[in-house]
Amino acid sequence: MFCPFCHAEDTKVIDSRLGEDGSTVRRRRECIQCNERFNTFERPELTLPRIIKRDGSRVSFDENKLRVGILRALEKRPVNSEDIESAISHIIHRLYTECGQEISSQQLGEYVMEELRKLDQVAYVRFASVYRAFQDVNEFQKEIQKLLNQDSTNEKI
Repeated sequence: MFCPFCHAEDTKVIDSRLGEDGSTVRRRRECIQCNERFNTFERPELTLPRIIKRDGSRVSFDENKLRVGILRALEKRPVNSEDIESAISHIIHRLYTECGQEISSQQLGEYVMEELRKLDQVAYVRFASVYRAFQDVNEFQKEIQKLLNQDSTNEKI
């Protein structure tokens, strides 16, 4: 690791700890030449799949777009930020583990809807209405009926 102060090639690790949620390692380092100290963070380098859009184009996964879409659906809904971040983390974990190098935007949208269904049914219907491009009230009714049917099935279990 190069020293960010004097650019010497040799530094030593003074202390290592788990950072954030355990997904990174924080290392306290000291330069052997100038004795300055600095922190580095290490995290595993994992590759997220590329997204195949409806028009066939391929784009890189953008976590910010995912977060904005979920937050828009959850706007003014009583869902705490920890649950939102947990849902985002769960979607990203699925992308790492269940998808190869590419995933369709439709499948990603289904992952998002599954998480929103667990968080808040109103947000789920909001997202589904935009994502599936509902054309009239009947499509809203069908989606709400599916939710009601699922709820009654879950209550019987």
